[in-house]
Amino acid sequence: MTPAPTIPGFDGLMTLSRREGVDIRPTLLRVLTDLYVQAHSHTSDEEKQFIELTSRLIDQVDDATRAAVRARLSIYPNTPKVILDQLALKPAAAQQPAPVAPSVAPDIPAPTLSQPAPPPSRIVNRTMQPNDAAEISNLFFAANASERAKMLHNLADTPLQPSARIPQARAERAMHILEMAAFAEDRENFAREISEALILPLAIADQVVSDPGGEPLACCAKALGMHGAIFQRVLLFLNPEFGTSVNNVYRLSRMYDVLTERAALIMVAAWRGAHLAATRAKFRPTLYDDERQRARAATPMARPSVQPGMQPGVDVARTRNGSGS
Repeated sequence: MTPAPTIPGFDGLMTLSRREGVDIRPTLLRVLTDLYVQAHSHTSDEEKQFIELTSRLIDQVDDATRAAVRARLSIYPNTPKVILDQLALKPAAAQQPAPVAPSVAPDIPAPTLSQPAPPPSRIVNRTMQPNDAAEISNLFFAANASERAKMLHNLADTPLQPSARIPQARAERAMHILEMAAFAEDRENFAREISEALILPLAIADQVVSDPGGEPLACCAKALGMHGAIFQRVLLFLNPEFGTSVNNVYRLSRMYDVLTERAALIMVAAWRGAHLAATRAKFRPTLYDDERQRARAATPMARPSVQPGMQPGVDVARTRNGSGS
């Protein structure tokens, strides 16, 4: 019996590959290769498992996938000889790491008795205003991948108030539903579950699911406490076009590993506040002088010479003086 996979991030992918009607062998081979070449060295069990899995998959994938894997393994110095022979490759020269100059620590004066060390800084959370939340949300959706990663890194140290954590029981239920919806490529129910679990407007949830970069989806998954392996499976199946790109999957996987829960919850709070700002702008109360400012200037009307209650042809001045003629 084959032992359980020891390569990190590969658990669950083999189980999904055995399901009928889903041929993810090309993706599995690319993922397995990328996982293997990321480490400089491997244990004997990891190498044995890599040989066992890769040797079978190489003969079962298309030429484009085989060529891509061949290119990755041709420059990796620790590719097993069995795989090199199967791909007709020569061993790559061992790459010596470049010498790194010793870093010089800056001259920082040690604290003395007269000058005690400063206390550690504490983050004082501040409530996010709706307009600020809308600005953060707009900037995040308009940024590129590197800008979003930097923005999420900086949010972890900001004094902004994050949203409250989702209760564990509700989060576990949501993650199960999301994984099943992703496997079925049901984006509509996937977005609806994100909306209900994170208390987000459905329009924001749809924007998160449809975002081509995937960073908003990573924030929602981290806010729910989703495990990295489950998040990878969601990426592979929710959007097949996105999942076929190994670079996209592993770019987001690496970002997901360093993404903090605080930054993800701050983004959730920003999306909630952005919706509140949009609602306030849509239903803005009418000012007291709005109608007067919009009203057209009326044309002045001439006062009639004959007032109501007076008989026509009667001279008012003569009547008051007592002359009736």
